[in-house]
Amino acid sequence: MSVLITATELAADLHTPALLDVRWQLGGPPGRPAYEAGHLPGAVYVDLDTELAGPAGSGGRHPLPDPADFGAAMRRAGVRADRPVVVYDGGQGWAAARAWWLLRWAGHPRVRVLDGGLAAWEGELTREVPRPAPGDFTPRPGGLPLLDAESAARLAREGLLLDARAGERYRGEVEPIDPVGGHIPGAVSAPTTENVAASGLLRTPRELRDRFAALGAADGTAVGVYCGSGVSGAHTVLALATAGVEAALYAGSWSAWTADPTRPVATGPLPG
Repeated sequence: MSVLITATELAADLHTPALLDVRWQLGGPPGRPAYEAGHLPGAVYVDLDTELAGPAGSGGRHPLPDPADFGAAMRRAGVRADRPVVVYDGGQGWAAARAWWLLRWAGHPRVRVLDGGLAAWEGELTREVPRPAPGDFTPRPGGLPLLDAESAARLAREGLLLDARAGERYRGEVEPIDPVGGHIPGAVSAPTTENVAASGLLRTPRELRDRFAALGAADGTAVGVYCGSGVSGAHTVLALATAGVEAALYAGSWSAWTADPTRPVATGPLPG
């Protein structure tokens, strides 16, 4: 099943999937006011900080939510195991990819992201807040591969670990959020922003295959991704899936890695 759905495809079958509006931006503003000002008919708002993540701490700024809590949030949103789900955000794609990744990791078999997000939607919007019938989705974690700090470090040595943050954060030139700048030793810089074309849509599968092959995603190479807190990295996992490459996500990412001051930090471009 494709990980994406176009706005045209969704408009032709708007009422079949459960629709989740997960608008969010790092540092704000909150997504709920934008949702209340206008959203796709039938869409339920899901908050990334409180429903798609657990409390911040040693596991990072956006650690995985407790599966029971996540399942309860999805059931409140009307998510059913036998009903497809479409998630969208304002257009950046990061938050929608986080919701896609969580649902797939939790075992939901049919989840897609609206390509281009709300910015690509040309249909009507509504301010009516739906009250869906409770869903029946129960998470069964393990549907997508997951890394912890140790396995991420090992993958950087033995496979391909992609760092999805901006290049200047990878190199350690600036670090606006976490305690220290730089990257996991051996990781390769692969900014998430380069997954998207000028149109705001995800690049074509061929373009993405070429991009990731140039970064080292060869046949037989194990691939993993991390970012700042497991949000933009999910977008790169989605882009890799579009290119036909399975990748594991280090959900704690740099915010969890640097929570332990004994872990090594590399700066500058990758040697060679």
